[in-house]
Amino acid sequence: MEQRSLDPAVAALLTEARTAIERGEYGHSLRLLEPLAERYPPAGPIGAGVRLLMATALMGMGESERAAACCRSLQICVDPTLRAKARELQQVLEAPALRRPRQWSLTLPDLSGGASLESTGGSPMRRRRQGPPPPPPPPVGETRSPVGFAALALLVLTLLLLASLLGGCLQVRSELVFEGPGRLQLTHELRSPSGRPTPWQERFEQALRRAALPFRSEEQPQGQRLSTPVLPASETLEALSQSVLQAAALADVQLPPPDLSLRETNWLVGVHQQLSLDLDLEALDPLPALSLELRLRPVQARAVRLASPEPARTLPGGHGRPATLAWPLRPGTRNRLQLSCWRWSPVGLGGVLIGLGLALVLLLQRIRLRLGFGLPQLPA
Repeated sequence: MEQRSLDPAVAALLTEARTAIERGEYGHSLRLLEPLAERYPPAGPIGAGVRLLMATALMGMGESERAAACCRSLQICVDPTLRAKARELQQVLEAPALRRPRQWSLTLPDLSGGASLESTGGSPMRRRRQGPPPPPPPPVGETRSPVGFAALALLVLTLLLLASLLGGCLQVRSELVFEGPGRLQLTHELRSPSGRPTPWQERFEQALRRAALPFRSEEQPQGQRLSTPVLPASETLEALSQSVLQAAALADVQLPPPDLSLRETNWLVGVHQQLSLDLDLEALDPLPALSLELRLRPVQARAVRLASPEPARTLPGGHGRPATLAWPLRPGTRNRLQLSCWRWSPVGLGGVLIGLGLALVLLLQRIRLRLGFGLPQLPA
C-alpha cells in the first residue's frame, strides 16, 4: 500500500486497526475500517489494503463468507501484488472442508441418565464401627536441642572436608640419586588425582623458595616435580631435611629435625658409602590418603642393613636405567634406614689390573733367568 498520498489521520486509523487485529480485537478493527472502505474504492491501493485488513478481521470473527466477499471485490484492484494476496486469501477461504471419518473420533456415552450411588442406598461397603478414640501420647518432657548429634555431624563433615582437600596433595615421593662419590640429586614428585597442582602443592613450592632451597619446578601429566641440580652430599641432605620440616609446618605438625648422614671412604679402587636416614614421624597422624615414599638410585636391596618399620624393596630398572630401592615411610612412628655399599672406580680397578699384569711379567722373567735361559738377545 502506498503511504505517500495517505492522510495522517487515515494512516493513524490503519495503524490502530492493525494493532487491534494483532491484539485479537476484531470488532474494534472492523469499526475503524468500515468508514474507510466506504471512502476508498477497492480499485485503488488504499481501498484494497483496507479490505484486506477487513478480511483478516472477519476471518478472526469466524465470518468466512464476508471475508471471501471482500477478497472477491479486490479482483479489480490495479495493484498486482494486492490482487495476488487477495486471490490467495480467497482460495484459502473457499477451500472445501474435509470430512473426518467417524472411526477417528471417540464418542462417550451419556452418563447423565444413570442413577447415582447415593440414590441406591449409599456405599456398598459396610461402615466400620467407630471404636473409642486412641489414648493421648505419653508426655516426653521438654524438647532439647540435639547438641551431641550436631557436634558429631560437624566433626564428620570437617574430617570429610579435610580428606577431600588433602587427598590430592599427600602423595609425595622423594628420590635420592647417587651421581658419583660425594654427589647427590634430590627430587620430589607431588601427585594428585586430578593431575593439577593443589593449593597445598603451591604453598609447598613457595615455602621451598622462601627457604632459598635450589629446587626447580616442572609440570608433568601426573603431577608436579621439584628437583635440585647435582650437589654435594651435605647440601642435598640438608635440602631433604628442610623439605621435611617445611612440609610438616604446612600441615601444622611439629616434627624433630631428621638425622641424615652419609659417610664415604675412598679406597682408590672404589668408595665405601654408608648412608643413615632417621625420620621421626610420630607426630604425624596416619591418614588413608597419605602416601610417603623415599627412593634411592642406584641401590640394590643387598645394600640395606636396616629398614624399619617398612621393608625396602628393589624396583627393576628399564631401558638401561639401574635398579631403584623403594622405601615406604609410615606416619605415626620412627622410620630408620641404613645402607652400606661400594661405588667402584673404573680408573682404580684399571690401575690394579695393570699392576697385577706387571708383577706377573716380572715373575715370569725371573723364572726364566733361574732356568738358565738368560735374557733375550738380539740376533748377531
